[in-house]
Amino acid sequence: MKNILWKINQFFNNQCSLAVLDEKKGRWIVKSEPKNIPYLKAENANNRHILVKPDQQIEPCYLLADDLNQNLLCNHHKSRTNMFKPGRMVVETSPGNYQVWIHSIRPLSLDEKRYWLGKMYSDPGADPHNRWGRCPGFRNRKQKHKTLSGLYPLAKLIWIDWKNKADIPKIRFNPEKSTTLSTQPRWVVCQNNLIRSLYNKGDESATDFAYALALCRKGYTQTEIYQKILAERENWIHHNTPRKKENYLNRTIVKVWKITAQN
Repeated sequence: MKNILWKINQFFNNQCSLAVLDEKKGRWIVKSEPKNIPYLKAENANNRHILVKPDQQIEPCYLLADDLNQNLLCNHHKSRTNMFKPGRMVVETSPGNYQVWIHSIRPLSLDEKRYWLGKMYSDPGADPHNRWGRCPGFRNRKQKHKTLSGLYPLAKLIWIDWKNKADIPKIRFNPEKSTTLSTQPRWVVCQNNLIRSLYNKGDESATDFAYALALCRKGYTQTEIYQKILAERENWIHHNTPRKKENYLNRTIVKVWKITAQN
């Protein structure tokens, strides 16, 4: 674990913080130092999550892509030679699910970050403002990942490159002409008209969940979310009766509502 922590500190130029997250009590900051590892392990064993984030002064140069599957990881973060692109820290947060920190050669505005995260099909509910990622070397204590034997998956450090940085193209934002006042860039305004296809994860259920989360964060009601998914999803092979569809959609929306209520 000391070796992993050393690498993380290198990636963030020794300007990062760790945090302990209790889903009921909240989050508290811990210095990213080897002497704190026993404490962090104890808290992690006590059903708490261990997170990591660059400090505020360097945060504009780091971008976190969240909730990526293997296909998205390869399509957006690997080169044609199957090597990871420069300036990446790749963490497998649970089997087949990844977070990728990107170290940019220049500072990025929040609007730029949102634009590029959308292009990479990152979790639409994970806004880049003050974003924490899961720290590798500790267990992912989410209940949904608990195995039948009572174990939780270890968040694994798959790849880390602190010697290079990503050269991210600059984006120009043209304000949308409108009779109403808005400070949002055009691409954000367009996303006010959310459609399910924007959140395609390559899996119907994952797409529904991402879409429902985005709608919930935009202020849609549970009924509106239910109706939009029902109308826009075409493949219902695994939920092929009205009762199955209703139960599935209700479960999905309840999960989304719980997540947004905690944040």
